[in-house]
Amino acid sequence: MKKTIAVALAALPVAFVATAASAADVISRRDSVPTYQENDQRGGVRIGYLDCSIGGGVGYVLGSAKEADCVFKSTMGSEPLDRYTGVVRKMGVDLGFTTRSRLIWAVFAPTAGYHHGSLGGLYQGATAEATVGAGIGANILVGGTSGSIHLQTVSVTGQLGLNLAATGTSVTLSPAAM
Repeated sequence: MKKTIAVALAALPVAFVATAASAADVISRRDSVPTYQENDQRGGVRIGYLDCSIGGGVGYVLGSAKEADCVFKSTMGSEPLDRYTGVVRKMGVDLGFTTRSRLIWAVFAPTAGYHHGSLGGLYQGATAEATVGAGIGANILVGGTSGSIHLQTVSVTGQLGLNLAATGTSVTLSPAAM
């Protein structure tokens, strides 16, 4: 009996994070949510990096929302930079504050091509972070457009502040106005 209760209690946080990931973004379910498809084990050709600066803020115990400014940097050399704006939303245990964060994702495509705005979309998953002064976090996010260009599923965040978080997370990216 005690083992059954212990197993049930241990499963609750996992179920909470799984449902919180879909609740972390306030997008109408009437809008179609893009699907993520990985074509092969290697995920295609790495065509660049998406470097995001995430604004500081306070975790309100059950979640937070922070602005993000991102730049796509191509590994192709003379390709122009592509800018994105967005919001990082977290739903779950998010205690403390951060002054700023930086998130870098590798960008993959089946071929070496890239078009302006290709990374716009909704990415959802889970985040775990620990910060005392300087800290790190890990993100597992999938999504984006229904096209073939996608972000590396696992990414790392560096941040400054005092924070502890285990949340369902969504990142919404839109091409920035030129």
